[in-house]
Amino acid sequence: MSKHLNLDTLYRQVIMDHYKNPRNKGVLENSLTVDMNNPTCGDRIRLTLDLEDNVVKDAKFEGEGCSISMSSASMMTQAIKGKTLDKALELSKIFSDLMLGKEYDGDLDLGDIEALKGVTNFPARIKCATLAWKAMEKGVNHNKE
Repeated sequence: MSKHLNLDTLYRQVIMDHYKNPRNKGVLENSLTVDMNNPTCGDRIRLTLDLEDNVVKDAKFEGEGCSISMSSASMMTQAIKGKTLDKALELSKIFSDLMLGKEYDGDLDLGDIEALKGVTNFPARIKCATLAWKAMEKGVNHNKE
C-alpha cells in the first residue's frame, strides 16, 4: 500500500472521529453567538464564543450538516481555544490557504485540521469545510470593532 493511501485513510478516520464524537458541542450561555449556513448543501452552524481580554476563552458549536462541516467545526473549536483573537484569525487564514491547495510550512501545530486538506480534491465541499471558520472570523471581527 502506498504511503499516500495510508495518509488518506488516516485523515478519513480523523474526520469521522470528529464527526461521530464532536468536541465542544453545545452552547455557551452569555456569549457571542454567530449563526451561519451554507444554502448550497444545507449545512448550518451556531457558534458561541467566550471572548475575554483578547483571547478565545471557550468555543462551542451546534448545527447540522455533512461530516466535513461538522468535523471542521469540532476541529476549529479545539484549535482556537486559548488562542488570542489574532492567532485565531491567523489559523483561519492558514486553513483558507489549505483549502486553496497551498502547503503550510509554518511553525503552528495544525493538529487534526491537517486531515481536512484532502477536501481540496472536492471543490464543492470546500464551503462545507470553511463554514465554521467563516463563522469564527465573523464573531472575532465583530468583537474587535
